[in-house]
Amino acid sequence: MNMGSIAMLELRKMGMYDASHQAGMWADCFKAESSQNTSSSAIVEEPDGRIDNLALKDAHHGIVGTSKPYEQEASKPPDKVIRRLAQNREAAKKSRLRKKAYIQQLELSRIKLAQLEQEVQKVRQQGAYIGEDVGSSTIGFTGSVNSGAAAFEMEYGPWVEEQNRQICELRAALQGSPSEIELRIFVENGMRHYDELFRMKSVASKSDVFYIVSGLWKASAERFFLWIGGFRPSGLMKRQVLSHQMDPLTEQQLVAVYNLQQSSVQAEDALSQGLERLRQTVSETINLGQMGEAMGKLEALISFVDQADRLRQGALQQMYRILTTHQAARGLLALGEYVQRLRTLSALWAARPREPA
Repeated sequence: MNMGSIAMLELRKMGMYDASHQAGMWADCFKAESSQNTSSSAIVEEPDGRIDNLALKDAHHGIVGTSKPYEQEASKPPDKVIRRLAQNREAAKKSRLRKKAYIQQLELSRIKLAQLEQEVQKVRQQGAYIGEDVGSSTIGFTGSVNSGAAAFEMEYGPWVEEQNRQICELRAALQGSPSEIELRIFVENGMRHYDELFRMKSVASKSDVFYIVSGLWKASAERFFLWIGGFRPSGLMKRQVLSHQMDPLTEQQLVAVYNLQQSSVQAEDALSQGLERLRQTVSETINLGQMGEAMGKLEALISFVDQADRLRQGALQQMYRILTTHQAARGLLALGEYVQRLRTLSALWAARPREPA
């Protein structure tokens, strides 16, 4: 091969190298530009094959938001929703405060119980026997504190406070123009609150049934009207129907209330007669000196308390079905205010001036 051929071959190699090098440079430039375009449009292909074009969506929303500002204004929540959210936050805050107060009340009751137990132990060490009602806790003849009665009182105090709060809220609501839904919430909360009282009494009666029947957990004026550890269901109908706050009842409602009252009276009479027979039987058994048998017969007293509370609970539920929501709310308010007046009467009686002995 001559020198010219060798030179030509070298030139061709150089030309091919330059062309390949130049093509590589163009390919790199094309890849960079393509990468910039891809990043600017933010097109991402996901593993399942879907494409999420965030940039196009943002751009579209931006254009729509710019061209149609009135749609942004329309998308804002109405004032009613804002007020409802504010009310919900306020209700949640009050609920937390009530829970905190309830816990504090339980702690105070625990301290009170501990102090009472110390006092009883001190008296027992002195050889004394106590048979009286100290404060609001039950102390038996032997000076022992019944744990079931003490636990009930620790729950009953906060229960009364919650009932007073519900009555105040219901009274304020009825003075305005509450909606049907708001009144239904008030009534259902009040019904559940009474259900909780019946549950508490059922537990306590199994521990100390005489404590529940005697009504030592109630105010003195309440005990005067007590019937097997609570109110008479037939009296409930009288207080609600005859209440000056109650809306007029239709003829159909009056008939339903009358029938409920009559059935309640019959059930009350049956329970009262059964309780009287139990008293006589236990008394005769004691006269014979059969104390073990008398103990067994007294177990039936727990059943009387449970039946009386079921009768009370059923009367409340039946009245709620007969009355409208507005009437039920006013009836529940009348019942709560009646109990409050009995407690006020008890306080006035205890604070009355007495002549010196």
